[in-house]
Amino acid sequence: MPPRVVLFDLDGTLTESAPGIMNSVAHALDAVGAPPLPRDVLVRFIGPPLIGSLRDLAGLDDGQLAAALLAYRDYFTRRGMFENSVYNGIPSLLQALVDDGRRLAVTTAKPLRSAAPIVEHFNLTRFFEAVCGPQTDGEHETKAAVIADALERLRTEPTTDVVLVGDRVHDIEAARQMGISCIGALWGYGSGDELSSADALAADVYELATLLGVSPSVEKKPVRSDAPVFDRRALPTGRPQPPFASPSP
Repeated sequence: MPPRVVLFDLDGTLTESAPGIMNSVAHALDAVGAPPLPRDVLVRFIGPPLIGSLRDLAGLDDGQLAAALLAYRDYFTRRGMFENSVYNGIPSLLQALVDDGRRLAVTTAKPLRSAAPIVEHFNLTRFFEAVCGPQTDGEHETKAAVIADALERLRTEPTTDVVLVGDRVHDIEAARQMGISCIGALWGYGSGDELSSADALAADVYELATLLGVSPSVEKKPVRSDAPVFDRRALPTGRPQPPFASPSP
């Protein structure tokens, strides 16, 4: 049976947020006198909690972190959060799921004060019963805790009737921790290798719709307008199917 509850990550799953996040990180690093990072490192900031990435990827020490976070928030609030776009086919998919009686929520590692305005800005709030994210940028605000909050607000238990759709390995890990399935979104910012342990992989929104058991008016075309910039690696062979997926004809 298709899952009745579908949780969606935000960055790299619903919206193509790379430009705003990378510009905000570059601004933050410049503000604290840290050396600039190449594009292939900046893209790794998308998805995981920010404070950990500033420490692990940019090498900032505790004395630099507070100032870097302030600079990041300043740019992101003024410009970065809307240097962003919704992936092709996402609104149609969400509408098809709602029409089919599915219950939807956003579960993101992005602080709620940023996530909620983004979902509202792109007119996606109407599809979701809840938009959930950490209250702060703190590294201890885990994705699993965000999923737990969403399930509580939906008044549902973590069962095979719930699936998370996300594009990074921390989405898979959080889903495992919470006892739910995870579909890897290969149009996002994680590679096929990174997402290989997901219960299933979707190459595009059309394939995700098939896995979820709906037929929205989604054209089978690239979900990103700038695919050459952030090409995803080829799908691994022998992709697993989630427990709710129908066998291939």
